[in-house]
Amino acid sequence: MNLQLTRPLAIFDVETTGVSFQNDRIVEIYVKKIMPDGSSDVFYSLVNPTVPIPAAATEIHGITDEKVKDQPTFFKIAFKLEDFLKDCDLAGFNSNKFDIPILMEEFYRLGIKFDVENRACVDVFKIFQKKERRDLQAAYNFYCGKTMENAHSASSDVEATYEVLLAQMAHYNDLENNVQFLHEFSKEADYVDSAGRMIKENDKILFNFGKYKGQEVAVVLKNEPQYYDWMMRSDFAHDTKEKLTKIKESLKN
Repeated sequence: MNLQLTRPLAIFDVETTGVSFQNDRIVEIYVKKIMPDGSSDVFYSLVNPTVPIPAAATEIHGITDEKVKDQPTFFKIAFKLEDFLKDCDLAGFNSNKFDIPILMEEFYRLGIKFDVENRACVDVFKIFQKKERRDLQAAYNFYCGKTMENAHSASSDVEATYEVLLAQMAHYNDLENNVQFLHEFSKEADYVDSAGRMIKENDKILFNFGKYKGQEVAVVLKNEPQYYDWMMRSDFAHDTKEKLTKIKESLKN
């Protein structure tokens, strides 16, 4: 079956130096862009992260410092990638929690605002987790009847993710064949920022971590303005700080 698309859907996966989207860097990215007419295009690149790749990360994806030493930095591919993703909705496997935030951070470091507010973000992992609660390899075996080769290779993960998404659509009658529905179904919650530090509930924006978890952000900032200063100095994602600043600025009005 084919997905019913109103605009391109970019299914992507990144391999990285680690699991911190604030501090780690992308070493490989693969994007498969599915067009509304069913045609597709691919963007792929190894990336020199400009920092050493830890051995623990190499054990997972097989990418070494030697393999990427002559590859372009993210700066070299950023504008081409931004253009490739223009007007696309996004999809991936656990992408809402990791791939999208770390990609946004890479763009932010270059002064590029990669906004996802007006994009549908379909997390195939969340659909799978809500339905079966397993990982990508199990999903590929369960839905597609195949065994994954080269797991944790970005290209293999993306191709498997796309096959799983199509198989999920065929498997579950209650999954509507449109990206906006899948976006709503696969999101974990109505997060305000990409890192999930703030969440929207009943038209109120609440902190989703720390000592003020569950409390309204505007009220905390009004009563304890120093908390804003602490967050801006601390190791939070640029997107979190930007959204927090917008809320702080709105209090002036």
